[in-house]
Amino acid sequence: MSYVNNIRMFVRVYELGSMSAAARDQRCSPAVASARISELEKHLGVRLFNRTTRSLQPTENGRIFYDGARKVLESIDEAEAAVMDVTQNPRGTIFIAAPLGIGRRFIAPHVPTFKDLYPQIDLRLRLSDRVIDVTAEGLDIAFHLGLLEDSTLKVRLIADCPRILCAAPSYIARRGMPADGAALVSDRHDCLNLRFPGAKEFQWNLLTPEGPRRFEIAGPFESDDGDVLTGWALDGWGIVMKPIFEVAEHLKQGRLVPVAQATPPLPTQLSVLSQHRRLKDPKVRLFTDYIIARIKADMAERMEGIAPLIAR
Repeated sequence: MSYVNNIRMFVRVYELGSMSAAARDQRCSPAVASARISELEKHLGVRLFNRTTRSLQPTENGRIFYDGARKVLESIDEAEAAVMDVTQNPRGTIFIAAPLGIGRRFIAPHVPTFKDLYPQIDLRLRLSDRVIDVTAEGLDIAFHLGLLEDSTLKVRLIADCPRILCAAPSYIARRGMPADGAALVSDRHDCLNLRFPGAKEFQWNLLTPEGPRRFEIAGPFESDDGDVLTGWALDGWGIVMKPIFEVAEHLKQGRLVPVAQATPPLPTQLSVLSQHRRLKDPKVRLFTDYIIARIKADMAERMEGIAPLIAR
């Protein structure tokens, strides 16, 4: 098994491009990670990485070995999954990624209950609003909020999610109520935008009587955390575009009110992504089915009574 662990460490170092990042991923120290790579290189009789104090790059032998090593690990995972499926005794670790708000509200609260049901399954939940590379980061599943472009991943739709533009009553009292997207631009309203490396330009895609149109919005604040934007909106600092389920309670309590209702945002989608081979793993199937059912129930509860508050 130590040889398999060495191969697994090599694959993660290769994919993450960092010894320390791979060590964190495999829950060990950088010294252990380095020792495993050295042991593997000694066994193979070749150098797999060129290492300096500032960089780590795979050698030609490393690139050749990676493809075969990854296939070996996939075969082992599939074989283990088949045995676990037969024994109905799923075990192992599931690596999950999700947007910050989705993870905090709909996934994290249910992880302990799932662990109680399946005590031999461990879960590693990573939350970020940045773009996630499921394959490169070695994830089993990733939750995605947004319309997907073409993807080689397996996509399972959880819910269509209508969105809303909203602001605090204090902001409306100070700046006025914008009627539509054109007013957002012409009156230079403060728009709170989600921004992170790789994000699109400062545009909101709104539905006009003539069809969808992009509006060049602007504002003094931006963040890569959607909950930070909601907090700023609640404090009266600007207008935010959010999936309705995220701000439903604030709308019910009057802490936020709909704005620019003549041009509502286009809806988005919540999906779960995975590599096709991962779906063969029973523990991944179990968790995916379990959490999707609970997300749908939680969303339905949040959306109760919201329709009259957002009717145009």
